[in-house]
Amino acid sequence: MSSPASRPVPPAAANLLNLRGAVDLSSLKQRPASPAGSGAPGAPAASGTAANGTADAGTAPLRVTVTEGNFQDLVELSAQVPVVFALWATYSPESAAMVDSLEQVINGYGGRLVLGAADIDAFPQLAQAFQVQAVPTAVAVIKGQPVPLFQGGADDAQIRPLLDELLKVAAANGVTGSLGAGAPQDAEPAPLPPLHQAAFDAIEAGDYEAAAVAYRQALLEMPSDADAKAGLAQVELMARLQPLSAQDTEGLRALAANEPDKLDAQLGVADLDVAGGHVEDALNRVVSFIGRNFGPERETARLRLLELFDVVGTHDDRVAKARQALARVLF
Repeated sequence: MSSPASRPVPPAAANLLNLRGAVDLSSLKQRPASPAGSGAPGAPAASGTAANGTADAGTAPLRVTVTEGNFQDLVELSAQVPVVFALWATYSPESAAMVDSLEQVINGYGGRLVLGAADIDAFPQLAQAFQVQAVPTAVAVIKGQPVPLFQGGADDAQIRPLLDELLKVAAANGVTGSLGAGAPQDAEPAPLPPLHQAAFDAIEAGDYEAAAVAYRQALLEMPSDADAKAGLAQVELMARLQPLSAQDTEGLRALAANEPDKLDAQLGVADLDVAGGHVEDALNRVVSFIGRNFGPERETARLRLLELFDVVGTHDDRVAKARQALARVLF
């Protein structure tokens, strides 16, 4: 892989109901159908596909060439199984190897994952929607919401743990389908640790405070539990957002615009932006507040920013940029 920032990093198996890294795919889903495939030399060939472009449940390998015409089908399919989009380009020497590695690994999951290979030259809107900065890039979609996976090349040994974590996140969101009748008996995801399972059950019941209690206990027992730390930040965010109505959010945004140094308003809008996928706006907002203010409010904002880093994912490029900006305003 090309740099530390592009190394594969598993998404936290934190049982998200609001999946991190969300972007708006509605404009792509509403695009009219177009003829499949670009015919570009070196394009990954589709196999195991049905006439509508989605994976054929009875055939393997489960690999689809993504086009404007079948993209909506694949997004809808992500409500049944996670769809892994491999965004590649003919000018990238790592692209073919990455797509092939993903295909080989995904074929071993018995239909619980589908691979969509997308040539960004033929479908540039997809790269824009996924906020792709370089190719090759892998992004999963679960229930129509993207989950960033990795950027750059990766081999089987690096990809497999990533996909194991992806399936945990999918299961936590109720996506447990399989498109193949012959799934291996030992392919079931490993059970969650008891406290993580308790947190998941609480999230399913809408009890974010109970989920937070479970994650805090997990951190007491193992302070290095990164999944519990990310899970705690995520459920605390959901708990803060849960009581807000549409009118509340409009009022909060208006207050933040009129009073840029009002701490609660700025942090509240940052929460809304992270949940809505406007991650850079959210992180920049809090960094800017820290740069303008001093004393207890500055420290409160700094601690909240660190929590938002955990929500987004500490290895996310946007978090890396925000850390640099934070260092500049602090020092």
